[in-house]
Amino acid sequence: MKFLSNLDQDLQVSVRNSLRDLWTHTSTALEGNTLTLGDTSFVLNEGLTIGGKSLKDHQEVLGHAKAIEIVYELLSKPSITVDDLFRLHKSILTEVVVDIYKPVGGWKEEPNGTYSLNADGKTVFVEYASPLNVPELMNEWLDLLNGFSNGLDEDQALEVYVKLHLSFVGIHPFYDGNGRMARLLANIPVLQSGHVPIMIDRTRRQEYITGLSSYQQSVGQLEKESTLINENSAFNEFKTFCKSCWELSLEVVREAHRVQNKRNS
Repeated sequence: MKFLSNLDQDLQVSVRNSLRDLWTHTSTALEGNTLTLGDTSFVLNEGLTIGGKSLKDHQEVLGHAKAIEIVYELLSKPSITVDDLFRLHKSILTEVVVDIYKPVGGWKEEPNGTYSLNADGKTVFVEYASPLNVPELMNEWLDLLNGFSNGLDEDQALEVYVKLHLSFVGIHPFYDGNGRMARLLANIPVLQSGHVPIMIDRTRRQEYITGLSSYQQSVGQLEKESTLINENSAFNEFKTFCKSCWELSLEVVREAHRVQNKRNS
């Protein structure tokens, strides 16, 4: 990875582990996981549990860390497939759910959506894509993902991340885990181009949810004939938000290079 270049081996390992811990913590915390960053790092690096914390919370961080390794594996593939998405989904959903209407490693079987507030402060229901339309929409989404080059500069990488993130959430192809999946998968072109992964600041969860909701309300439910992405004002606002959140992971790498420069001086 380009952002690890010119770093000593120990610093490369440290950066990869720090990014894994931070990425896992931020993404799972956005979904309600109660482990702190310190807890998450302890579980992943020491292989021990945190007293008083649920088994579910531990399983989620272990599953997400495994999913990150799968994402790194996918970087060398010529194209990402449906089976790759299903494998990733099985990794992040660690709870055993025996329910044919809640498949793990398979598309959703039932409609899903969420309540949110519109610009007038009224409660509205945001409907995600129909289960019947998911296979076709996700094939189109995979074409979008696989169509990007691996030579993106930072601005281009941010743009691509936002397109993939918003369109994946709009489809909402799984019964659960869609947010974690979106935040992982949208980073594939970012990483392939040698950039640090973009992470969403867990302390800005309300801004994140509001940004997603505003965009979904602006474009409506995705149908088979829908354009996957609409670069409107809500899109641009979410892009600005993601750019500011990127500082989380960029600072990890900057610190490593500061240490390296001190060693070299």
